[in-house]
Amino acid sequence: MAERTPFPRVFWIANLVEVLERFAYYGIYFSFGIYLTSLGYSRDQLGVVQTVFLLLSYCLPLFSGTLADRFGFKPMLIVAYLAYLPAILLLIYTKSFSGIALTMLSIGFAAGIFKPLIFGTVRAVTDKTNSTLGVGIFYAMVNVGGSLGPVVAGSLRAISWDYAFMAAAAAIGLMLVITIFFYKEPKREIEQKSFGEKFAEIREALTDGRFALFLLLLGAGFWIPFWGFFNLCALYVDANLDTGRLYEVVRAVLGSGVANFLSHEVEGRRQILGETISHTGYIIMLLQVVVSRTVEKAAALPVFFTGLAVMAAGFVVLGLAATTASTLVFLGILLFAVGEMIASPRIQEYIARLAPKEKAGLYVGTNFLAVGIGAFSGVLYTPLYGRFSDAGHPGYVWYALAAHVLLGLLALAIFQKVAGTMEERQEEAA
Repeated sequence: MAERTPFPRVFWIANLVEVLERFAYYGIYFSFGIYLTSLGYSRDQLGVVQTVFLLLSYCLPLFSGTLADRFGFKPMLIVAYLAYLPAILLLIYTKSFSGIALTMLSIGFAAGIFKPLIFGTVRAVTDKTNSTLGVGIFYAMVNVGGSLGPVVAGSLRAISWDYAFMAAAAAIGLMLVITIFFYKEPKREIEQKSFGEKFAEIREALTDGRFALFLLLLGAGFWIPFWGFFNLCALYVDANLDTGRLYEVVRAVLGSGVANFLSHEVEGRRQILGETISHTGYIIMLLQVVVSRTVEKAAALPVFFTGLAVMAAGFVVLGLAATTASTLVFLGILLFAVGEMIASPRIQEYIARLAPKEKAGLYVGTNFLAVGIGAFSGVLYTPLYGRFSDAGHPGYVWYALAAHVLLGLLALAIFQKVAGTMEERQEEAA
């Protein structure tokens, strides 16, 4: 067995930058629904911003990698920061809907530019002896930043929303300094392609009707309800559950120090801040290795379907939290996170094996299109949550999401039956 190549300095610099960016991004994203609602804007308005924000964040990476090949990782990182920083600072000063929407779109644009650059750096500076470990470290850093961001932002917004935005801006400013002075452009093979060539590649992949239909089903059946969780959970916990009772549970399990950090005082009573518990990063850090090892030897598509079923169960439990016991929210989030850990890692594996071998990389890249379809969760489920909440039944939105996931599972199972499994496709491509 070959000795593992040590990671170069830029590997660790890039991962530090990733932690800071996810800290800023998720700190704002998970708090945003609570923030916009606190200003008196409707759930319909919130849903529009969420949709365009996610579309930019997850569709721009299809093309920002091309820009990075042309101009380099470091210049494009700096461009991303220069889009990020003023947009976050403007959140402190603008309170109009149009102003807030424009700032969030700028943040989504910056995130879309940034997203492929650090992973590209990790891929460029690792080899076959250390790439698996390197990618694992990268994804761990994503979850570290994604967990810390909502917790810190929530604690700060309990004092002032301005402090939460300042913390995110400070993280971006630190990233800019680190990148300018310490990030060294990695040596790599540069694939010079124009935007026209990139569009042509995507069009070529989508001319495979089988693959295009799969992307559509994946986006509609998995990614829409997936983003529904992240768009709504923090707002739901904050507005519709007994957050005082949730505080007591956290204090009993983790102690007063942690519980106080995750909560604020309202009329003399400590209450959990919705965004501090309504994400999956901390669960993924604890359980991903166990979950992955449990399912690693099973076929990808049945595992993916199992993950969808577990996610649906999580949605049902989240709905019950509004009418049965608020503490069920912890179980609901746990089930959703386990479903995510089962299903999400298998999607790209399935897509890669669905493709002809010589086009696997192209097909995997177009997975961003399916994620982009998921962005429409904002205009579908955020307004629906508003309607149910106004009618006194906020938990119903989770039942709708559970039904959506199960219908998606059924549609994908029919697709598998009609179009064939990936094992059959792999044999054809061999």
